[in-house]
Amino acid sequence: MSGDLLLKGFEVELFTGRPDGTVVGCAPAAAAALEGFVTEPDHRNLEYITAPDASYQRQLELLLEPRRRLRAWLAQRGLTILPGSTLSLGNSRRFERSNPDNPYHDYIETTYGTQVVTASVHINLGLTDMEVLFAACRLVRCEAALLLALSASSPFLDGVATGAHSQRWLQFPLTPPKVPLFRSHSHYITWVEQQLASGAMQNVRHLWTSVRPNGDNRPQGLNRLELRICDLITDPALLLAITAYCELRIHQVLADPAGHDPLVASQLSPEELADLADANDRAAARASLQATLRDWRSGEPIQAADWIRRDLAALAPLAEQLNLAATLEPLQTVLRQGNQAMRWLQREAEGLPIATIVAASAAAMAEREAAPNAPLATDALSPLG
Repeated sequence: MSGDLLLKGFEVELFTGRPDGTVVGCAPAAAAALEGFVTEPDHRNLEYITAPDASYQRQLELLLEPRRRLRAWLAQRGLTILPGSTLSLGNSRRFERSNPDNPYHDYIETTYGTQVVTASVHINLGLTDMEVLFAACRLVRCEAALLLALSASSPFLDGVATGAHSQRWLQFPLTPPKVPLFRSHSHYITWVEQQLASGAMQNVRHLWTSVRPNGDNRPQGLNRLELRICDLITDPALLLAITAYCELRIHQVLADPAGHDPLVASQLSPEELADLADANDRAAARASLQATLRDWRSGEPIQAADWIRRDLAALAPLAEQLNLAATLEPLQTVLRQGNQAMRWLQREAEGLPIATIVAASAAAMAEREAAPNAPLATDALSPLG
């Protein structure tokens, strides 16, 4: 039933480096040599984008094909793709420019420094009806913390544990710092124009928040929801599972706005909802699946893992209808055994050096890409309670 599914695509940011986990930047050379890769302001980051396609199986191949080409190119230079969303082994004290002549990169380095030197995956879901798009943005904004909780993979920075599960989200500069829950397309247009006029946003792309409407002619021309909060998800099956979870929630708000659009289904005001969503995001960045969040419907506390389990149970009939039940399966493994950040922190608590943890995960990432359709098997030693 792929015709019932939304178009989707991914923007994947990666770190490159040596097999021992040391980050080594090569983005300009890689982008020049490999079709489909682009640079970020710091040359330790490299990005590729998958074409829009509704099929999860085709997206799997679209995710893997560029990585195969990149891995072959890196291998000739003794390098590999590294897991994690921060500079796990360093050096976050130095910005390494990919294009010294780019004035926007000047602004990024001067204003934010290495706060922005992170890796992540942005999930885009196609929606062209503006009323539907903004209802979906409101729902996903209020539940983005759940998706970060599943994907958290950045507990280390500069060779130490930071105390967070997603150091990336805690350090990344949300811009502007306060973003409302958009009531409509016209509200969004007016707000963006105000931010550009005040200088709070340098351009229409300079809206760095957990979820945003996106399109080729922003703020007027929009055609998709972009989820930006997830840490890098190295396992393609898990990335597709998280995407399916998000897509199913969007299908629910499309079918029943009164029951799932926070603007009408919540006891809280739009201002309270925006504050709740941001606070939940920070809580999930600190403790991911173990975080205590507040449910947007009532403001009541609930653990992130319990919220996800409740959602998955409610989504089961729709998942069966859309043939997505098997796609969701990796989420159950993560709920039992922990996300990548939790597994890394478990290893570190057992006495393994962080460099050893990152190097082993880099090797496991390559092995997983060679068998993407195998059941997800994490490396956790014990299940979560």
